[in-house]
Amino acid sequence: MGVLLFPAPDLGVLAWVAFVPLLLLIGASDTRWEAALRGWWGGFGFVAATLYWLVPNLIYFFPLGAAALGLLWLPWGVLVWAVLRPEPPGLPEPHGPAGRLGWGRSLLALAAVPSGWVLIEVVRSWKPFGGPWSLLGASQWDHPAELGLASLGGVWLLSFAIMFANTAVVLIVRARVPVRAVAGALLALAVAGGPLWFATHALPAASRELNVALVQPGVIHDPQARDEEGVALTRALVRQGSHIDLVVWGESSAGDDLSRDAADQQQIEALSAALGAPVLVNGNAVQADHDARKVSYLYTASGIHGEYAKTRLVMFGEYIPFRGELGWLTGLTKAAGVNLVPGNGLDVFKAGGTNIGPLICFESAFPDMGRTEADHGAQLLVYQSEDSTFQGSWEPAQHASLAAVRAAETGRPAVQTSLAGVSAAFDAQGRQLAWLPKSVVGSVVANVPLQAADTPYDHYGNYVPVVCAGLTVLSLGASYRLRLMTNPPATGRHADPAD
Repeated sequence: MGVLLFPAPDLGVLAWVAFVPLLLLIGASDTRWEAALRGWWGGFGFVAATLYWLVPNLIYFFPLGAAALGLLWLPWGVLVWAVLRPEPPGLPEPHGPAGRLGWGRSLLALAAVPSGWVLIEVVRSWKPFGGPWSLLGASQWDHPAELGLASLGGVWLLSFAIMFANTAVVLIVRARVPVRAVAGALLALAVAGGPLWFATHALPAASRELNVALVQPGVIHDPQARDEEGVALTRALVRQGSHIDLVVWGESSAGDDLSRDAADQQQIEALSAALGAPVLVNGNAVQADHDARKVSYLYTASGIHGEYAKTRLVMFGEYIPFRGELGWLTGLTKAAGVNLVPGNGLDVFKAGGTNIGPLICFESAFPDMGRTEADHGAQLLVYQSEDSTFQGSWEPAQHASLAAVRAAETGRPAVQTSLAGVSAAFDAQGRQLAWLPKSVVGSVVANVPLQAADTPYDHYGNYVPVVCAGLTVLSLGASYRLRLMTNPPATGRHADPAD
């Protein structure tokens, strides 16, 4: 089911009920170990389904990696079982009849199940674990009203709301009648929370509009030919005579080591002069110490007016940790042949009177990076990606959709240009302004309203994971106390048949 929630199927509306079968299955486990195993299988299936497009790159290691990441769902499975398993027979009020959840476990479930899921997402968002791909809240990218929760608490709050709604549905099925009524009301609140915030917190009128050209040359493996195609498409914009404020090329769009190629630099400067707009390009740059970095350059008619080196690199895709010991992976997978070096930090460029926050490819997956750029004064988030490797999969659309979530979180419009698609643009509430499919070679000009306005997520940051950690700890303590009440100690130990 998880694979259907994200582009290209884009059935994100199913997310609000998609995990009900898994929760019911875990809750019906006979022992905590069975619940843990079912949780692990659920996590393994979710990771494998939503990141299936990594199979051609990781080959034999994909199932091992997905299974290892799925281990994060082991404790969650036990937590779900602890709060959703059937009440034992013979309990007095308020626990309720056997098989039906009473108030105690129902309230614990509403707190613990979504909190535990969010904590899993936080842990697996750590870059060595692969980064924050396929976060549950990102499934709502094409529903701007639901993204209202992202502006309130980041993608984390949206993930919490979705799993809260799934838990409420389980309670409607499994709990006592009075609990069901409350669960139904809370389900409606979880689903309506984002649209209510969206409707009551309109952005201010746009200070002005920015015409951003996204240039997409297609799958071209030769760096020089790719650079020439980008030049040709940009020249076509000059011939069209359209007013352009910013041109964005994709990741690795320029020839390698552009900073040392005077002819290429002059060509891009001439394009900027002809358009009367800066051009943001990207390529690998060899430093004086012979280290290579992935660098974005902002060109104007007078030269380079900003440089940003990618700070969060893709593990195995752009570097291999402990290459001396793991370098053999290059013979079995498509792991990086050489290690790139990360940059020193984020930057904001001034592009024709507009502050833009440049970020590169994989960095669109990280909520904190867009928020940091907004805090530094960016009025527009600009992502440059490559995605040529995954053209036969659903990855390009999934990647482009992340810009919508980052826009809603930060209250800043966001654009992404990919070499081979998908290239897209979204306003400051995540509404789609442009979408250039991966099958298209060409460019699109997005009319982007500048409506930068700080959101609660900008102000308070990642408070939702902290709250979820507290709720999880409290739920574990309350669940243990409830277990003592329902299973009094006998002969020096807890008489729990599930032990």
